[in-house]
Amino acid sequence: MAYLRLHFSAFILSLLMFCGSVVAKGDVLELGDADFDYLAAEHETMLVKFYAPWCGHCKKLAPDFEAAATRLKGTVPLAKVDCTVSTEVCGRFGVTGYPTLKIFRNGQDSSSYDGPRSADGIVNHMKKQAGPNSVILHNEADLESFISHLDASVVGFFSGPDSSQLAEFLKAASAMRENFRFAHTTHLALGLKHMLDTETVLLFRPPRLASKFEESVLHFTESITTNTLRRFIRDNIFGLCPHLTTENRDKLKGRDLLTAYYDLDYLRNPKGSNYWRNRVMKVASQFVSQGLSFSVANRKDFVDELEEEFGLGASDGGDVPFVTIRTRQGFKYTMREEFTRDGKSLERFLEDYFAGRLKRYIKSEPIPEKNNGPVKIVVAESFEEIVNDPEKDVLIEFYAPWCGHCKSLEPKYKELAEKLYSDPNIVIAKMDATANDVPQGFDVQGFPTIYFSRIGKKDQPMRYEGAREVKDFMKFIKREASHVPNINGVREDL
Repeated sequence: MAYLRLHFSAFILSLLMFCGSVVAKGDVLELGDADFDYLAAEHETMLVKFYAPWCGHCKKLAPDFEAAATRLKGTVPLAKVDCTVSTEVCGRFGVTGYPTLKIFRNGQDSSSYDGPRSADGIVNHMKKQAGPNSVILHNEADLESFISHLDASVVGFFSGPDSSQLAEFLKAASAMRENFRFAHTTHLALGLKHMLDTETVLLFRPPRLASKFEESVLHFTESITTNTLRRFIRDNIFGLCPHLTTENRDKLKGRDLLTAYYDLDYLRNPKGSNYWRNRVMKVASQFVSQGLSFSVANRKDFVDELEEEFGLGASDGGDVPFVTIRTRQGFKYTMREEFTRDGKSLERFLEDYFAGRLKRYIKSEPIPEKNNGPVKIVVAESFEEIVNDPEKDVLIEFYAPWCGHCKSLEPKYKELAEKLYSDPNIVIAKMDATANDVPQGFDVQGFPTIYFSRIGKKDQPMRYEGAREVKDFMKFIKREASHVPNINGVREDL
């Protein structure tokens, strides 16, 4: 009896600790050192935000996180941990910055959350995380339901639950579930419709994208491992001409990509959406072997980007697609001729592109008629001539007109330029990075960003990381310039 009383008391104490530290403010669970392991283990999938009350980014995220928690209630719980109080938990999971978001599965740290941080983005991302790594399919109805989805589906067909290939498939599904949809069945008969008579994996492309120009179902032919399956999915998931969205755009980066933007809406007008896509695919099938990828997109989803990057207004373009090419190097091209229904204009555009006859599209302010001041004004159209002049060292500031730090720097930067104005081999320049395309090799994520383009090293611009007083700039230029600079007409000895 004493033994039972002791354990009953321990249970009551634990319950009191639990009730005292788990607080639900809205629909976000508030966890701490005392209860984290217990509660996290109760849920198959949970998104946890590690934060500090004083953190500005945390405060900005809070309303979206709360809204997402409400919409995901009953599907995936969202929780938060105050790292200024619960130091043990935060230290154990290596939290060093705020907010840090992690996905937990059955109480174990599964992965960092790398999805969007808006309410809609969190909801969409975490819905994909809910449930098992691979859905079990028991019959034909399960299979048809699973593959009738807006995204592609990866389905494994196996002889039984003890199959070694099934075990490998489940490992791969666990590793890739954040990006792709997986399901499996141990009833090989479900594969007969697709000419299967042995264990294998099929990739089903979305039904709405079915086309006579490519196969809708692809067969995996190798032995299943995470690496072989990852490669198979990566090489085939998008097909000849995928639907580019704000969610999958990052996956399509890193390739030379042609996109046709138009009034695409697969929910309200699937037939009309595929009308233009089929014309793109017909032409794409002639050029796909030349290394260019193709896609279609809803113009409304990318209206801000089209205006910012290509100067296309919301009302421009009419009913026909607006076609762009963006290369891995960041080069941009637009099809000037109207997209004809027979596809011939697109053919001509691609023939000119592969023949090197197209002029790159560059967002640029007009080249100044007069540019004789101490600080040279650079625009995208004059960047090559001024900054990449092989006979001049150039210090260039990328700025934004609204940037307070840029405005504070302006008098100092002008004073520096005046000191070096008499040196014909040194140029102090600036460019409005909000109104002009920034060339490759110059990584501009904030303002002001300053680079030094040295004679003989134009392909290796050096980012300036020093203090922003005139004396600091002078010290840098004396050290890095290709020659001894002249200051106010006087040669400055090193």
